Amino acid sequence: MTPGPNNLLSMNNARCYGFKSAFIAGLGRIAAFAVMIALAASGLAVVLYASETLFLAIKIVGAGYLLWIAFNLWRSAASPVSELENTRNQLGLAKQEFLLAAGNPKAILIFTAFLPQFVNVSENVNEQFFALGATFLVLEMGAISIYAIFGMYLRQWFTKPKMAKRFNRGCATFLAMSGASLLLSRQQ
Repeated sequence: MTPGPNNLLSMNNARCYGFKSAFIAGLGRIAAFAVMIALAASGLAVVLYASETLFLAIKIVGAGYLLWIAFNLWRSAASPVSELENTRNQLGLAKQEFLLAAGNPKAILIFTAFLPQFVNVSENVNEQFFALGATFLVLEMGAISIYAIFGMYLRQWFTKPKMAKRFNRGCATFLAMSGASLLLSRQQ
């Protein structure tokens, strides 16, 4: 539920394109997390976590993508919300959410370091990963909805280009800071 890059993207998508588009786009994030949960359950994520080189590569790609989104958002036109409605393909938005989630090493750490702590190895591990993963995905859909609703609430503030530009620049700054933080973070 913390305001990370994906939640910020959901809020911005809802502000620009409506709740339905933001929710459908959020399914891209759900798909990325589902793949990560499956990898964690199969044990492949342990290899990724243990490989500093692979982890570093994912971290650099993820940070670069965050910085690229921030750069484009900073430079984007500050059109009033009414002009933006339905101008973006939902599949493109879902792809953007997928890539942002897939390139997030913090999500990888959640599924490789945090989630396994709740698995009892003396019982069926796959069933437990499925239950934990499904619970996580349902909660993530709740986060998508909450941030999208918040984005819809913000729409009324962004009927003027000046306010939209400020919001875009604020979001761009947050995303750039997240990308820089990701580049400077170390694997523990």
